[in-house]
Amino acid sequence: MADEAVTRREFLAGVIGTGTVRLAGAAPDPGKTRSYNPDMEYRRLGRTNLMISVVSLGGHWKRIPYKPGTEEFKKNRRDVVYACLEHGINYVDACTRSEVLVYAEAIKGRREEIYFGFDSTGARDPKIAGSLEKLKEGFDETLKASGIGYVDILRITIREHATRNTPEEIENVVALLEWAKRTGRARFTGISAHHRPWIAEAVAKYPQLEVILTPYAAGSKEKPVGSMFEAFRKYDVGFIGIKPFASGALFASQGVPDSPTKHEDDERARLALRYVLCCDVLAATIPGLITVDQVKNAAAAVRERRQFDEVESRRHRTAIEAMWQHLAPGYQWLREWEWV
Repeated sequence: MADEAVTRREFLAGVIGTGTVRLAGAAPDPGKTRSYNPDMEYRRLGRTNLMISVVSLGGHWKRIPYKPGTEEFKKNRRDVVYACLEHGINYVDACTRSEVLVYAEAIKGRREEIYFGFDSTGARDPKIAGSLEKLKEGFDETLKASGIGYVDILRITIREHATRNTPEEIENVVALLEWAKRTGRARFTGISAHHRPWIAEAVAKYPQLEVILTPYAAGSKEKPVGSMFEAFRKYDVGFIGIKPFASGALFASQGVPDSPTKHEDDERARLALRYVLCCDVLAATIPGLITVDQVKNAAAAVRERRQFDEVESRRHRTAIEAMWQHLAPGYQWLREWEWV
């Protein structure tokens, strides 16, 4: 399919020769993006100039009723990925080696129909983040095992509160990103992090941070003053929002598929997606879609109007109040992301 990006050969030549890919034209044409569907909306991912679907696919597969590695599990991931492509969802994000390999297998034969972003370095481990060579080894080993040739967005997941990383570890991560792009292993680079003040400082300091993944949930709002979004706008950083459903806390079923509350859960999911897509800095939100029906429901949300009527506003407020109250113990930190 036509793509605003250059071919693989042109890409490598551009990266090696100049350190960046020079894309023609000031405004990318959404119609030339991967897996374009006129019923899907696409937004520019900052200065990468990629046009990605506003609802994309998060790599987690929580609550899938199949054991990873089984044929049922593999079929589920293939079916979900194929449904995404059919509905114009053209970005998948993975944050562990196992996720990378699962989605690499799922997109086999259809690599150029989707943008693939991932991390496989284990950079949250100080023993790995403290060594540039170990970071390179972890990335290269997974890239080779995946068979996908290159990654569109190498986005390293650092520790949840970035200030816990030492300056040496951060410099190693940045050096890895620069090396991966220079050598043609990655087209674009960035990080996933959970510390807003640090993120705002980092995008100003490191041009290698072209893309940021960080939470933006169904109840999040931009701070009137001092938002990290100010830095995103200033430095033209692509923003991908994670945890739109607060790890399932939004739903009456806590995210269990095909539950007795499926109709209500589907409605809450559409309301949440419509809400987060009102954020003008957000390029895409990446829920962990685990059934084909969930893909169809997410795509339907994109086609619905963004502004809530009075009834929808009440439903959204009620759902968000319940979401904050039902956060799992391991996700209480999401409360800090009400004001972003």
